[in-house]
Order: sequence, then structure tokens, then C-alpha cells
Amino acid sequence: MMLASAVIYGAQAKVRLPHLIADNMVLQSGTDVRLWGWAAPGKTVKVTVSWSSTPVAAKTARDGSWEVRVRTPRAGYAPLSITFDDGDKTTVGNVLSGEVWVCAGQSNMEMPVRGFWGCPVEGYNDVVVDARKRSAIRYAKIPARMAMKPQQDAATKWNVVSPETVQWASATGYFFGRTLEDMLDVPVGLIEANKGGSRVESWLDRDNLKKNTDEKTDSVSIYKIGTDYYRPLVWGNGTFAPITKFTVKGIIYYQGCSNVGYHTGDYARRLELLVAQWRRAFGEGDIPFYFVEIAPYWYDNAAGTGAALLREQQYIASTRIPNCGFVGNNDGAYMSELKQIHPSQKRKVGERLAYYALSETYGVKGLIYKNPCFDSMTVSGAEATIKLRNTETGIYPLYGITGFEIAGEDGKFYPAAARYDWHDGIVVTSPKVHKPTVVRYCFKNFELGNARNQGGLPLLPFRTE
Repeated sequence: MMLASAVIYGAQAKVRLPHLIADNMVLQSGTDVRLWGWAAPGKTVKVTVSWSSTPVAAKTARDGSWEVRVRTPRAGYAPLSITFDDGDKTTVGNVLSGEVWVCAGQSNMEMPVRGFWGCPVEGYNDVVVDARKRSAIRYAKIPARMAMKPQQDAATKWNVVSPETVQWASATGYFFGRTLEDMLDVPVGLIEANKGGSRVESWLDRDNLKKNTDEKTDSVSIYKIGTDYYRPLVWGNGTFAPITKFTVKGIIYYQGCSNVGYHTGDYARRLELLVAQWRRAFGEGDIPFYFVEIAPYWYDNAAGTGAALLREQQYIASTRIPNCGFVGNNDGAYMSELKQIHPSQKRKVGERLAYYALSETYGVKGLIYKNPCFDSMTVSGAEATIKLRNTETGIYPLYGITGFEIAGEDGKFYPAAARYDWHDGIVVTSPKVHKPTVVRYCFKNFELGNARNQGGLPLLPFRTE
């Protein structure tokens, strides 16, 4: 019996760390990061870092939890280490100081560089060849799991990017991180907390859901939703909650497909609630939030407008959420991908997210990173003229712009001819409409327009009404 007691005590005395605090991790550089874990109640845990001669310490609470703040060095490629000591030392090594971002959302964020079955990522082999020099990019994939209560830990590990490991990294996240490393010359850490098919409600916490939605939050009602990835609350509790103590720079987000036709008209408000919730959880203020317009997809009717309404809600959310950027993706699918919910062009998505972060978060000058978008409309005779923002001195093509529709007082839309006038804007006409009242651009589930600004970024779909 005495031997058994000694074994139990020894197990309790050993510092236990969350899976995110481990070998190969990337810590957010130049800030006070949280380090935390568990040990026997009443113990003192001393934390010693290789870049400082001054240790920090914390006493464990009654439940054995402890937490400290440690100032990290400037970003760099020199390996670092951290030792945790409560009388029994635990050391994590090959740690880098760099930029840490969360990759959140549903399957188009989850989609790995290798792709899904029957859904490849364009340029896969090129990425594998390039990965031999990308060991300063690391990623941790949080297992997608459901829980009724917020979880404190998740069984994950940090993967060092190599030709063998890059294939399982989030493609959108990896292209984002690779572009940051190229431009900033710093290590990058990517924490992937996402779930295919999940709705915005999947990530809202119980308090948000009860106060601001009509979603059920009891276990019986939730589990009656047969399609598990549509369930509210549980994915945030099981998949996102475990990462919120880790200090990060910002969040990139690709989600919305599963909200097409589901509370679409309230999506902007719910996304705004989610971003505020996550920022509170991380406790680092209004950290950057950059997100992606859902790509063209047929949704059982290419000419329908359910997805267009969701994109409109995404744009509205981007105007309400502080420190936020919205990345246009109207050119994110090929015509052959009409019925492919996971389009292959992930590189442009990740890079566009990175251009936004580089410009707005890191102060890099010279990039064109904002999509052109609707500003105003004037009508003269049979011509409707659309003024745009973020043209960056021009829209192309000058003639033959596709994707526009125009309607008169009867509300019936007709395909429209459109040309760009550098002084006035885009002039839209149709021989069937003599007194225009409304103009739409690519306002369908699947329609690929061709209007772009000087940076090659596509015009965001819109409707003037």
C-alpha cells in the first residue's frame, strides 16, 4: 500500500503540460506569453527559459493548475528551450520565437495540402519540393471533437514542416504562413482548430447561443441533430476552447458554406459575436481577424442566390468587426468545379490572407491587398454607372466585363454589357432595360466574373438594392 501511494504521489508531482506546450512549438515573439499546466496542489512550479537567466514561478491552485507569463525574445531561427520544475524537471526543446496564427473554420480551411479524396490542391508537388527549406514553419492540428463543456487540453503535437509532413497541413493556412515567412523572415506557427461542415453556431459558446440565437444548448436537443457537424456549441467546446490560453497574433477564418440557407440573414451578427467571443477568450485585445469569402458553388442551383446572400452577410460583418479584413474569392473556382465544394485554388486564398496581414498587422508597404467593392450608383438615361472603392488606379478589362445584370422598375434582371471608364466607373447597360433601377454583379451561387483591380484582386459580388 505504501508503495502504491508513493507511485501515485510521484505521478501527481510531475508537471503536466498541455499538448500545445511541447517540443517544436512556436511562441509568439516579443510579447508576454502564457505558459500553463498542472501539478500537485500546493506545489511551486519554476519555469526557466533558455533566453533569460531569471526564472519565474507560480504556486499551483487547489485543482493543481498553474500559469505564468514569460517575455519572449525577438523572432529568430535559433532553437530555444523551456524547463518546468516542481522538483521533477520537464524540458521542451527546439522551440522557436516567431508569429503564431490560428487557422479556423470549416472544411475549406481544414483541407490539407494533400487535398481530400477526389479534391486535389493545385500545385501539390511544387509545395512538397519547396517544403525542404521550410522547417521554421510548424503546425499543430487540434483533433475535431465535440464536448458539452469547454475543454482545457487536446491531443495534438507540433509538426515541423518537411516534404513528408507538409501534406497534412491546412493548405490555406500553410500558404498564408509560407508567405509571412518569405516576407518577414521569421518562423511561423499555425494552430489549426477547425471542423468540416461546421456552422458559425458550432463555435459560439453557451452564453452567446442562449442570449443571441434560437439554438438549443441542452445535450438531448443537440444530439438529436443527426448531422453532427451542424451541431451548435460542441465543436467550439471540444476543438477551439483548448487553444485559447496559447498566445497568438491573430486568426484567419474560412467558413460559411454550411450557413447558406441556415439563418443566413443573421450571419453577420453571429460572426461578429463569435469574433468578440474569441478575442475575449484569448485576452489579448482586438487581435486581427481576417476571413475568406465563400467560393462559387452550385448549391443545387447555380443561378440561385442563397450563397450570394451569405457573401453579402460576410461583407457586412467585415464592416462591423474592428481590426478585420475580408478576402474576396469570386475567382476561387474553375468552371469545372461547379459542383466541387472544395475548390483546388488554395494558394491564392492563403496568399491573399497573408497580404492583408502583412499590410494591416505588420505594416508592410506596397502590397495591393483590398478587393474592389461597390460604393455607389448613378443613373443617366439607360446607363447605370457603378462607382467602386479599392480600384488601386484601375479596373480591368476595360471592355468585355462579365457578370453584370441590370433591372428596371419591373425588377426583372437581364445580362448586361459593362465597360470601365477610369473617370466615371463601370458603365452598365442592356438593350432590354431603358430605365435602370438595380444592378447586380455575380449575385448568384455560382458565377465567375472577370472584373479585377490593379492587384489582380476580384471585384466583390454585390447588389445595389
